Amino acid sequence: MNIVVNEELKAYIDPLTPEEYEALERSILAEGCRDALVLWGDVLVDGHNRYGICQKHGLPFQTVQNTRFKSIDDVHLWMIDQHLGRRSISDFLRGVLALRKKDIVDQQRARMASAAPAPAGDAPFDVDPPADTGAEEGAVPLPPPAPLNSREAIARAARLSSSQVVMIEKIQKQAAPELVAAVKSGVISINTAAAVATLPAEEQVSAANAGKDELKQAAKRVRESKKKPREEPAETAAGDDESSSDADTVQLLKERVLQLTAENDALRKQVAELQARLGH
Repeated sequence: MNIVVNEELKAYIDPLTPEEYEALERSILAEGCRDALVLWGDVLVDGHNRYGICQKHGLPFQTVQNTRFKSIDDVHLWMIDQHLGRRSISDFLRGVLALRKKDIVDQQRARMASAAPAPAGDAPFDVDPPADTGAEEGAVPLPPPAPLNSREAIARAARLSSSQVVMIEKIQKQAAPELVAAVKSGVISINTAAAVATLPAEEQVSAANAGKDELKQAAKRVRESKKKPREEPAETAAGDDESSSDADTVQLLKERVLQLTAENDALRKQVAELQARLGH
């Protein structure tokens, strides 16, 4: 069997950590490769780590064709949904994948709205679509995914809060690669990374290189700088102005109370008159 490993697909989802890879290798050596590798034609879609381990140790494995893939977008969306359904991935990666899904769905719907033909990129990796996927004629295509047109929808897809989605967007747009690596590896939280991401790039890199404690201190400094500073004691003249302003405010409030009281009295009289008429 000729299986094609494409580096773009292999790297589309963040790779396993060394510890996770070792655990998977021990499991396969002990129990064999229990889950079938998913193919699109001869292109490997899911199971890159399992395939590599089986090849390394000469172990057998099973494959299955996904006959519903019609484009590379279908492949990407399927991969994203598979990983979003797993519990082991981090909240940060969950948010990144949900935002990635939103971009793909938006592009698909934009193409459908304009009735434009699918771009050449829909053929996988600048090669012809798989000639023989084992699909039966009339195979049901994947249904169009629901739009992710709000942060709340993205948050639901990722099983995160809307505020976490906002922070992940900020990290993606503003964070230096060293800071992204720190949050991906779990060295710091999403909240800390989002705060540090507001700093100039060189400060982010410096903090990331210094380690976890410095990143936390940098985030703390950012948060403290955003707090409203306490007002300095005013000079005498300023104090007089403020006292005068306060007195004016009090006077206006008193006048408003008197006005409302008069209006209330008038309304009571009207009610009394109406009740008297109804009584007759």
